[in-house]
Amino acid sequence: MTTMATAAPARASQAWYKILYVQVLIAILIGAMVGCLWPSVATNDWVKALGDGFIKLIKMVIAPIIFCTVTSGIAHIQDAKKVGRVGIKALVYFEIVSSFALVLGLLMGNLVQIGRGLAVKPDASAVANYVKQAEASKTVDFFLNIIPDTVFGAFARGDVLQVLLFAILFGFSLMALGNRGERLRGMIDDVANAVFGVIAIIMKAAPIGAFAAMAFTIGKFGPAALGNLIGLIALFYATAALFVVVVLGLIARLVGFSIFKFIVYIKDEILIVLGTSSSESALPQLMEKLERLGCSKPVVGLVVPTGYSFNLDGTNIYMTLATLFIAQALGVDLTFGQQLTILLVAMLTSKGASGVTGAGFITLAATLSVVNPALVPGMAIVFSIDKFMSEVRALTNITGNGIAAVFVSWWEDELEHATLQARLNQPNVSTTTDTR
Repeated sequence: MTTMATAAPARASQAWYKILYVQVLIAILIGAMVGCLWPSVATNDWVKALGDGFIKLIKMVIAPIIFCTVTSGIAHIQDAKKVGRVGIKALVYFEIVSSFALVLGLLMGNLVQIGRGLAVKPDASAVANYVKQAEASKTVDFFLNIIPDTVFGAFARGDVLQVLLFAILFGFSLMALGNRGERLRGMIDDVANAVFGVIAIIMKAAPIGAFAAMAFTIGKFGPAALGNLIGLIALFYATAALFVVVVLGLIARLVGFSIFKFIVYIKDEILIVLGTSSSESALPQLMEKLERLGCSKPVVGLVVPTGYSFNLDGTNIYMTLATLFIAQALGVDLTFGQQLTILLVAMLTSKGASGVTGAGFITLAATLSVVNPALVPGMAIVFSIDKFMSEVRALTNITGNGIAAVFVSWWEDELEHATLQARLNQPNVSTTTDTR
């Protein structure tokens, strides 16, 4: 960890138009305007390529960052039992908080029955591909897929869980080497610093990527695509906000900080996610910021990557809320037992859903097919607006994983409270120029 003394003055004198989150916010607004006014321009292949290209640039460095961070964190730990203890605490936290997200979505769906009276005839062909993917996925396959065919294959595909598994094993191996592994540990730390430098370069293109992604989305779907389904979008936004403010807010208060200050602290990452609809686009920067916030490096390295598969709060809210909406729209009354089944099934199907746009829709298909196959064709009802809802899923997921890392660090008694308060009270302090 480094102090803020040298970075603060530079940040204070920086012109407002050079601040990343300001640039991204302006880019998102311009992208929305272009999408509304000139949809033919916004849906051009080159515009779409700019947005997709930025996400690919970020995903390019996710695997090496996770490997270096997790390996280094474990290798520097003297007690091997600590890794297992952190992992168990993280999983316990994930399951408890995920349950709150599922229950909240179910409660809001029952209280505000926005799907009642919606005269829509679903087109099953529009969602056939997602249904096939859902049918092909099994829980046992998910666990088997954690083990890569080859180490290089895991890095080539950028599979977070596969890279995480190898990093954990490699970290334990370095730990066992003791002093003999010191040179290799130093080399891995240097590689991590270099990759974070690559991220700093890539982030200069964030406004371009956010502009292109937002312009293409609005240009392709447009305000007209919302139609009378805007009520579901509003309800989902409100439910996600309620979860962040109340559930995550209480967890933050327990640790000793404000959820609102935390959101301001990660505003750069939140705006990037908003523009790209993918929480993975901000994963490397989030991990770096959490370490600078005073969280334990090993905890961040284990909790955040694992959370991207096991702690998807936004996806959980979406699945219960969307399932009830579809049932209401189709006039299917779900019994209490079926609604309880939604909670249990969604808890399983949400595991392994990545931060990439569309993953939530595939898990929804898996949930519906188990709860009541008659609901599966109803996916077409929410298909046209899924893109607008994926942004909130991603925003909730990244916020939830950030809070999870802070909480587990606190639970492990490895949270630097003084650093936490200093960073949150000075959110504009630069983090990209510090040395690690």
